[in-house]
Order: sequence, then structure tokens, then C-alpha cells
Amino acid sequence: MTTAVILGSGIGAGLWALAVWLVPPRPALGAVLRRINTAEKPSPILTPVSSHRWIRVGRPLVAVLRVAGLPTPAVRRDLAVLERPVDAFLTEKATLTLCGLLLPAGAAIALGAITGGLHPQVPVAAAVGCAAIGFVAPDVRVRRCAARRRADFRHALSAYLDLVVISLAGGAGVDSALHDSITVGHGWAFRQLERALTAARLTRGTPWVTLQQLGRELDITELTELAASVSLAGTEGARVRQSLTAKAAALRSRELTDAETKAGADTERMSLPVMALLLGFLLFIAYPTVSQVLNGL
Repeated sequence: MTTAVILGSGIGAGLWALAVWLVPPRPALGAVLRRINTAEKPSPILTPVSSHRWIRVGRPLVAVLRVAGLPTPAVRRDLAVLERPVDAFLTEKATLTLCGLLLPAGAAIALGAITGGLHPQVPVAAAVGCAAIGFVAPDVRVRRCAARRRADFRHALSAYLDLVVISLAGGAGVDSALHDSITVGHGWAFRQLERALTAARLTRGTPWVTLQQLGRELDITELTELAASVSLAGTEGARVRQSLTAKAAALRSRELTDAETKAGADTERMSLPVMALLLGFLLFIAYPTVSQVLNGL
């Protein structure tokens, strides 16, 4: 009876799947209208170009991590800034997690063979801790590297704004000032700005639209504000030289404030080893006296 029920259920599911494949259901009218009315998204300016050669041990777990909702939108933006593929990041995360799980087990087996036995709670706790570290470490590293790259981009953007202001003061138009100034600088930030302006020229679009798209992809509000200011000059004929000068000054002031904050944090961090050394020196001096007092009691 059980075999007949299982076979009947399987045959029924197969016939239903075949019927759905032969006569697919009609999509809902709302979904069709949304698909028709939704504008096509422009191609991303930031494209992944680098791929790390990680061990392919964690490759089968990439689909599982994707189903779990990884990476998060914030990590995806950071990966876009670093131009790293999502699959390479998930492979790295899965590989490090598996290594964190397996290495303590191997070490426990080796120590057990040498010492004659080891409590099972120790390798289990070590495996869980190492796996957690391997799971979180790629996110922390990506976040730190992306923050550093955004800071470098802001620094280059302030220099680019100065060049645009100089071109505008010389009588150049907005489009020519944007394109002429980009050829002066070098580095990753200027390459991304050049790609955005080149995409605008090839697609016969406006440069401020592509700059605004680049600002959203990089998650840099200063670039989005620059695109808004340039769009006013391009569409409304507004004079934006003073506005761009103020934005460049504000960027430099922010960089200076961030540098001072980082220097203060580094100074406080350097004081911790000095305090630990002083505490150790005091313990070294006081130990003989305390030892004699305790022995005398």
C-alpha cells in the first residue's frame, strides 16, 4: 500500500510538471504591466575585473550562501568599490569557514596521538571559534579596504574639482571642463571618472547622469552632489564655479578632520603598550617585597 501511494504521488507530480511545461500559466496582468513600464537599468560603471585564486573547496557552498541572503547589500556595495566578484568573495568566505572547522579537528587528532588523549570539548570550541572568525574575517577586510578606497576617491575628487574650476574660470564650458580635467589626473579614482564620462559620450547621454550613477555605486554623496550641481549648470544655465569651489574646500576640510581623528586614535592606541610596560615594570619591582612579606607571615 505504501509503495503504491509513493509511486502514485511520483507519477502525479511528474504529470503535473509535464503539463506546466507544455502549457505554462499566464503571468499576472500587474506583473506584465510593471515589466513593460519599468525602465531598463543602465549598465553598471563599476565592473569586477579582479579574481582571487582561492582554493575551490568552498565552491559548492556558494549557492547555499546565496540562498541565505549573502552577501548583504552593504557588502555588495563594498565589493563593487573593490571591483571584486561576488562569487570570489563567497568562495573565500566558505573556504575560510571550512578551514576553521577542519584545522582544529586535525590539530586535536595530532595532539591526541602525541599526548594520548584530549577532551572533546576543546577541539569543538576551537572549531566553532575558528569557523566564526573565518566567516566574519572577509567582511571585515572588505569593509576596511572599501573605506580606504572611498577615502582615496574623495581625495582625488577634491583635486578634480579644482581642475574643473580652473577650466571654468578659463572660459570653458561645463562639458569641456569635465572632459579636459579628467585627462590630467592618474590613478583608480580618475579612471572611474573617465569611464563615467566616456560612457556618457558613447551613449549620447549627459555627463552628470553618469556621474550621479557612479556616486550611487560608490556610495559617495559628494560625487552625487557634484552631479546635481553640474546638472543645474547644464540644464538651467546656473553658474556653478563658486559652488564647486566650496565643495572642494569642504572635501579638503573633511579629509583634514578625518586625518586628525585618525592621528588621535593612533596616539591613544600607542599609549596602551606603554601602560602595559609600566604595569609590568611596577610588578617586577614590587614582587620581591610582596614575596618577602607573604613568606614572613
